[in-house]
Amino acid sequence: MTRVLIILALLATVVLIAAIALVWSAQRNVLFPRPLSPAFDTSTGIPGVHKLRLGNEETTEAWLLTPPSSPQRSPAIIFAHGNGELIDHWVAEFDVVRNWGVAVLLVEYPGYGRSKGSPSQSSITAAFVEAYDYLAALPEVDADAIIGYGRSLGGGAICQLAARRELTTLILESSFSSVASVAGGMGVPRWLVRDPFDNRAVLEGYSRPVLLLHGQRDQVIPFHHSEALREAAAHSELLPMDCGHNDCPRPWQQLHEFLSRSGVLEPKTDHD
Repeated sequence: MTRVLIILALLATVVLIAAIALVWSAQRNVLFPRPLSPAFDTSTGIPGVHKLRLGNEETTEAWLLTPPSSPQRSPAIIFAHGNGELIDHWVAEFDVVRNWGVAVLLVEYPGYGRSKGSPSQSSITAAFVEAYDYLAALPEVDADAIIGYGRSLGGGAICQLAARRELTTLILESSFSSVASVAGGMGVPRWLVRDPFDNRAVLEGYSRPVLLLHGQRDQVIPFHHSEALREAAAHSELLPMDCGHNDCPRPWQQLHEFLSRSGVLEPKTDHD
């Protein structure tokens, strides 16, 4: 009987080790699905799109969207998209922002689209730090008015950037308190998460304005994640939206009002 119990214990141990190894090796394929690039150029016919290669080895692709006209140095948004998206999908979306006189830098993740490398918390953070340094050095950009905007996984990229560089405000849309927290809700032990993207920990030390946008019907990253982020950030606002995870429209009017309250933009007048 003792021998049978020993054999069963060994088999259970082997199964557990195999399960841990599977979760460890497969999790980045789930977190970073890397969609295929579009068959056509989404920037065709859109003026003011400048395609860049950043980094010492030009490994990171980024698209700089400049405003139609700006008499002085303009504010800028550095944007991080969701894990199933590419920068190609966001060019037209930011036309509204560019008409406010705001530049936008769309930064691609390593291993996504035409960027080289492999995605991870470390490599994504490094790519965004390089992109920020490029953006802040541009003479036409106000380095004291750079906004971090991240959607879903992009909230993790932007929070990691905020822990390393000066961002005047943060906009986090449909993001999480941490990837480890999302994984924990699925039964995955937190200690197994290779790329934790702990947004809550970053916001606990962030003293500038934060706007949180989240769909109340979000079943991918539930609404309570943004509630936790609101509690963590000293100066935060949470805007609940009647949508899920991938069907939320951008609330441009509220975004403009938030940036006006934060001192980044001038308030709109009746003539605007």
